[in-house]
Amino acid sequence: MNLFITSGTRNYLKKMKEKYPEENMLLLGDEESAVLIHETASGTIFNQPRKYEVIDSYGNFENAEYVVMNNIPVTDEGKPLFEYRFKNRNRQIESQPGFVAIRVLRPITSNTYIILTLWENRQAFEKWKTSESFQKSHAQQAGTQTTHPHSIFTGPSYITTYSIAEEE
Repeated sequence: MNLFITSGTRNYLKKMKEKYPEENMLLLGDEESAVLIHETASGTIFNQPRKYEVIDSYGNFENAEYVVMNNIPVTDEGKPLFEYRFKNRNRQIESQPGFVAIRVLRPITSNTYIILTLWENRQAFEKWKTSESFQKSHAQQAGTQTTHPHSIFTGPSYITTYSIAEEE
């Protein structure tokens, strides 16, 4: 499965989404800053997308109102270890109230992976961040990072969040 991301104005991206109603697309953002996500087994209709391969997946885009993208830059040498960790994760997030879906995205043309999570709303995400399962999973990852003499990361991770764009 592939996932493609493009940016633009909400009106332009909305027209693109409407032109291809059979495609699995999700419009995020507001009037000033919008993103369109296209998940497909084939190619994309976007001209210059950011390209990813979905290496782990749970759930679908339906019933989501809030999207969190954890952007994680990883060295070429660290990619196998990083992917192994995510493929063998404890999956506690999937049972959290308000959780809708996750996609672990391998970059095709860059070194920044994206952990894309979809939530029923922002409050569900914020509640998960204070949960015991969040603390355990992130402590586990931090512990693994410190046991390796060389970091697999090329820089700090960063979060981007979006609300699902409301249809007019």
